[in-house]
This record gives sequence, structure tokens and C-alpha cells, in this order.
Amino acid sequence: MSDAIAHGGNLYEAARRYGIPYDNWLDLSTGINPHGYPVPPVPADAWRRLPDEGDGYAACAARYYGAPDASHVLPVAGSQAAIRTLPKLLPHGTVGVAPLTYGEYAPAFVRAGHRVMTLDVARASLPDEMTHAVVVNPNNPTAQHVSAATLLRWHAQLSARGGTLIVDEAFADTMPSGSLAGSTDLAGLVVFRSPGKFFGLAGVRAGFVLAAPALLAPLREALGAWTVSGPARHAVTAAFSDEKWQRAMKAQLDTDSARLAALLDVHRLPLHRTPLFAWTPDARAEALHHALAQHGIWTRFFPTPASVRFGLPASDAQWLRLEQALKDSVREIENASPSSVPNR
Repeated sequence: MSDAIAHGGNLYEAARRYGIPYDNWLDLSTGINPHGYPVPPVPADAWRRLPDEGDGYAACAARYYGAPDASHVLPVAGSQAAIRTLPKLLPHGTVGVAPLTYGEYAPAFVRAGHRVMTLDVARASLPDEMTHAVVVNPNNPTAQHVSAATLLRWHAQLSARGGTLIVDEAFADTMPSGSLAGSTDLAGLVVFRSPGKFFGLAGVRAGFVLAAPALLAPLREALGAWTVSGPARHAVTAAFSDEKWQRAMKAQLDTDSARLAALLDVHRLPLHRTPLFAWTPDARAEALHHALAQHGIWTRFFPTPASVRFGLPASDAQWLRLEQALKDSVREIENASPSSVPNR
């Protein structure tokens, strides 16, 4: 049995499982912006030279995210590298992780020798035995958002115990007022940011860890030099500097998110959403995920609670395809007997 952690974007697996050619799929299984930032041509030196930390990349990220300064920013090759490394550098303890959230956190802490317990984000205060806590904000996939005031209160509780609050803000670009990036001068606070979601640049594998310099130092040492390639630094710097594109894209995502919500509401699907994805907890979730896959539309299914996450289509043709497939799929589910729903 494989211990691999499931993620969206696994389109080759969908093509193999359902016998539909790869190029015939509409992939809505991630929350990545389908209207990716138009990266300008990459300078030849970005390919030829080793990445140079004196290029202002960290300072550009500090300005964009609102971190205190560049010393509070560690560029990494996507947040994934830091998620798997940081638990090894923290004092062993009990780590609170929400029961349904980004799936890499709990296994990373377990591998590093920590104990993992359930984090209830509805609580006003954290349990006494909790040493560290991980909050994905807004949460992936449930879209739940925890206020900055609550997070700072939790940080104070954990800091008093010698612990750490880790806040993953991968989907926070569309709600910057709720970010804790500006508070990362506080000891024991770590914020992960990713340009892959809002800017649609997941393929460049670039991310950032925001924290006090003393906390970043051992992480920098563990990850080593040249973690982010020259072409990736070029792409992200251009995206962070393009405020006109950012404003237009936030408006477009608001419109697209509302359109997706209206489409799901037609079929009485309960939903929670961010501007980049919608999450629908529903008893029909597994059957809906399978029926849509039969139409070549790939979503992300979660068994507990039974739910489906939808990303955004990229074009009017894709929106029409989703609308028709939803209509056909819901009709198929309603007409089927319970025993006709296949097992995954």
C-alpha cells in the first residue's frame, strides 16, 4: 500500500483510471488560478548564471507580502520543501492540525517525532498540551478563515510555552488584510506564502517562508544554497511588481468565483468558497466526482467528510462544458439506484 499523499492536479492518474486521453480532460482539481500571469521573456543570464541572493528577490517579496524587511523572508523551492523540513528543526511537542486541511503537514510532523492532535479552529484558546499549531488560512479545502486577531492570540499562547504557530497563507493573496506577514518579527511565528496559486505559477516551484531571522537561519542552513532557480526568480519578481495585473485579476476572480457558486447552487450543492476554489460537502460527493470524471472533468474528492473541491474554468467554453456536465451528472445520480454508484 502506497503512503503517497494525495493531491490535486494528478491528471495522468485520472486519464489512466477512466480511460480518457490526457488532453481531453478539464482539470478543476486544484485551486490554482487558470489565468496564469503572463511571464515576460526570460533573460539569457537567468539560465546561465547561478541565482544570486543580491538580486533583490527577497526584498521584492517582503514588499509584496508586507513583511518587515528582506531579513524576514526566506525564498524556497515551493512551500513543500519547508513544510517537510521545518518540523525537524522545532522542539518535539504536540502539534495541532485541523482534521481536513492540506495533507502534508501532519505526516511531516509525525516523521519528525512530534505528536499530532486535532486542532479545532472554532476554539477561543488552544489546549494546554498543544505546543505548536498549523493553520492553513484560508483553509484548503474547506475555505474556512480564521481572523488575524484569533491567530495572534493563539500565537501568544504557544509562544509562552516555547512553541510555534505556523500559518499557511497559500491562498491569501485575495484577502491581504487577514495576513500575518507583517507580524513575522514575532518569535515563534512562521508564515508560508506561495505565488503559485493566485498568480497561476505553480510550475515555477517558488515559495517563501516569512519569520524572524533567528528562526529562518537553521531552515536556510538545512535547505542549502540556490533553492530557487533564476527563471523562477525572474517570473515571480515580474508578477509581484505588476500591480495593474493584480488588481484586474482580483476583480476577475471575484466574478468567476460568484459564477461558480451560482452554478453549484442550481444543483443544491452546499458550498464554501475562496476566490480560487469552492468546496462542497454533500452526501452525493463521491458519486458526483465519479460522474464528472466520466465526462472528462477532474475534481478533488475528499472522503471525510464526503466533499468535492472545484477549481475555476479558464474560458467560456470550459464554463459551458462544466455546466452541461454538472447537469448530466446530477441527473445520472438522481436516476441511479444506490447500488449503481461504483466504489473508488
